[in-house]
Amino acid sequence: MNFKRKNREGFDLNLTPLIDVVFLLLIFFMVTTTFDRETQLKIELPQASGEQKQATKTLEVSIDSKSRFFINDKELVNSGLETIKKALKQAAGDQKNPPLLISADGQATHQSVITVLDAAGQLGFVNITFAANQPVPKQ
Repeated sequence: MNFKRKNREGFDLNLTPLIDVVFLLLIFFMVTTTFDRETQLKIELPQASGEQKQATKTLEVSIDSKSRFFINDKELVNSGLETIKKALKQAAGDQKNPPLLISADGQATHQSVITVLDAAGQLGFVNITFAANQPVPKQ
């Protein structure tokens, strides 16, 4: 009896294509993944339920929903920074730092409020107050 051994070739598993596919999948998932943005702010503005105070000689700057400016109920010609500064100086008269009350409509632009704050800051006004409505009590 002639028993010949068959030479079996060794089984060779090439892992290179598998590694390539895994890297491609890794890159695909990294590119398509969206991350939660933790920097987005969720702001709920508080209601003002404080003590109401009236000063003797208060300058009132009102801003309506169309972003028109009124100083002590007199409408300004335009909404430029220099016009607001000039009107605030004129309304203040000889007072150096009169109390300033800003009443802005809820639909007024943020830029219009910032413009008034900028004008007041350039004139040196530091006593600035914002008007707010009293919250409605819950029943």
